Amino acid sequence: MKIIVSAGGTGGHIYPALAIIKKFREKEKNLDVLYIGTHDRMEKDIVPKMGIKYEAIEIYGFSKTKIIRDFKNLFLIRKAIKKCKNIMEEFKPDVVIGVGGYVTYPVIRAAHKLGIKTFIHEQNSIAGKSNITLAKYVDLVGVSFKNSKDYFKTARKVVYTGNPCGENALSVPKISKTTLGFKESDKLIIIVAGSLGSSTFNEKFKAFLQIVGKENYKILYVTGKSYYEDFVANTVFPKNVKVVPYFDNLSGLMKDAYLLISRAGASTISEILALKIPSILIPSPYVAGNHQYYNALDLVNMHVAELLEEKNLTTDLIQVSINELVNNQKCYNELKNNLEKLNLKESSTIIYEEIKELLK
Repeated sequence: MKIIVSAGGTGGHIYPALAIIKKFREKEKNLDVLYIGTHDRMEKDIVPKMGIKYEAIEIYGFSKTKIIRDFKNLFLIRKAIKKCKNIMEEFKPDVVIGVGGYVTYPVIRAAHKLGIKTFIHEQNSIAGKSNITLAKYVDLVGVSFKNSKDYFKTARKVVYTGNPCGENALSVPKISKTTLGFKESDKLIIIVAGSLGSSTFNEKFKAFLQIVGKENYKILYVTGKSYYEDFVANTVFPKNVKVVPYFDNLSGLMKDAYLLISRAGASTISEILALKIPSILIPSPYVAGNHQYYNALDLVNMHVAELLEEKNLTTDLIQVSINELVNNQKCYNELKNNLEKLNLKESSTIIYEEIKELLK
């Protein structure tokens, strides 16, 4: 079997794509994979290291301020479609899979023009522009949130698949909280504002961390590498608080945590659902279409997480919200039990089976 996979720009697109490839490799003994990505974004470094053949195309996202580049991009899109057609005519894929990012547009359009079966996957509750535009050209759309189906009314078929990133978290070995100097019996709360951190998020939490010395829980606070020095400068935190700039394999530690407080990116949501960890979600208000708010709202509506908006955060609100879950076992158990009841089938397995059905 031959497949072409395209996704780019951010880990939120790339890692679900890699999870899908991993599943196809498990299921298809003679799989041949080709990845098409950008020439200048992170996928160009990540994907080849995974032993996956890589083809780069030059293309950029449209901008409201870079008008000259936008005109150039119109030419680059046509050029990229032509290059992708040439690649596909030589590679002869059975299916072309797009997993988000503007790079997928010329890839999927080329496949459609050649009559090759196509599938796209949307990670966020509010669909990206490329996926919305491509919906009418593809044979199958997979969504991570059920409410995303409304964005794909022009598509031939839409299926709820969930997000494959959660399976990556399941495969990571558990990391004990004792590696942080805490006891096995301690209730560990992980607080993190995404992989890069956030200055506003840090600002909201710094005062809170200094008043929790007498609380009956421990905290790992991840500042983000760029913010660590300023965050800890001239500040003494209580003994039950550990502040770090970054934590490698955080999902492994999440397996030994009591509660997660984080942004509401698609990958984070998928890990929460896969690892079944109760959470307080604080969506980033600085993302397109405020999509993290709607990501979080989906979990709140399923009664598996709580939601706080950054604009409303105060030291008192943070403390009350955490203490409600730490000290009110009934409230915590409701979230935990609802997570356990979800019984989600592996997302990449659903995607694999749907694509196999498509190819019959």
